[in-house]
Amino acid sequence: MSDGDYDYLIKFLALGDSGVGKTSFLYQYTDGKFNSKFITTVGIDFREKRVVYKSTGPDGTVGRGQRIHIQLWDTAGQERFRSLTTAFFRDAMGFLLLFDLTNEQSFLDVRNWMSQLQTHAYCENPDIILCGNKSDLEDQRAVKAESARELAEKYGVPYFETSAANGENVSRAVEVLLDLIMKRMERCVDKSWIPDGMVRTNGHSTSNLAEPRDAEQSKCGC
Repeated sequence: MSDGDYDYLIKFLALGDSGVGKTSFLYQYTDGKFNSKFITTVGIDFREKRVVYKSTGPDGTVGRGQRIHIQLWDTAGQERFRSLTTAFFRDAMGFLLLFDLTNEQSFLDVRNWMSQLQTHAYCENPDIILCGNKSDLEDQRAVKAESARELAEKYGVPYFETSAANGENVSRAVEVLLDLIMKRMERCVDKSWIPDGMVRTNGHSTSNLAEPRDAEQSKCGC
């Protein structure tokens, strides 16, 4: 696909404490590589990938392939960058919330990140995938799989144990998030919930559809 050859531009935001592996996760997804020498992200960075999405109907039929340009925004986890990070919440359609399976505090902080999302995202119930990262470090595990699944169930979000090092469930987590977003778009006749400029059809912004007309229409009721 050439630069303008896509049906939709969709932005995802990776969140979580500093050191949970957000940058490595995104790099593994876009490039299929692992770099153990990444330095701490300062502010905001992003990566991109083109994919073809095919929806599946209730009867199992596969729809026409849609060309998706995904922008994956990488945020700094440190508290001093929090105001900058939250400023990007409303500009994203989906969220990858990561914690470190070897760091219990990063898991406990998931609740704080969820609270931030509910306050600053485009609506009170955004599409989120919870990822317990660094699953390859099983001998250093500090968070039980059962505890993580229970937390995901509490918030009603999918949960994956992922590894940026070997790629386990990295692509799967992003694919499930994309599927949630595309299905939300399909079932919403009123597109006012879509953040301004986040979705483009054939390279043209649908910003006229993206501006909430009032507070009630921005609560993503679909």
